[in-house]
Amino acid sequence: MAIYRVDKFSVPQAAREEFLARVRDTHQVLRRQPGFVRDTLLEQVAGPGRFNIVTIAEWDSQEAIDAARTAVMEAHAESGFNPQEAMARLGVEADIANYRAIEG
Repeated sequence: MAIYRVDKFSVPQAAREEFLARVRDTHQVLRRQPGFVRDTLLEQVAGPGRFNIVTIAEWDSQEAIDAARTAVMEAHAESGFNPQEAMARLGVEADIANYRAIEG
C-alpha cells in the first residue's frame, strides 16, 4: 500500500521564490530515489487555510521514504544547505506527516 509524504508550509510572500527553488531542488533528489512513485507541488489560490504551499510525494513503502530522507540529508550536506536554518530565516512554518489512503 502506498505511503504519501505530505508537507504543508506557511510561506511568507517575500520568501516564496527562494523557498520554492529549494523545494524544487529537493524534489529532484526525491524523484531519483527507489520507491518514488510521483509527486505534486501545490500552491493555495483560495480559501482560509494558513498553509499556502503543499507538497505530496507518493512512495511504495515506508522503507523507501526512510532511504529517501537519508539521500536528501546527504544532498543537503553536500551543497551546504541547512533546511532548519533556512526555514527559520525565511519565517516558514511546516506541518509534515506521512499518510495512507483510507480504504472503503
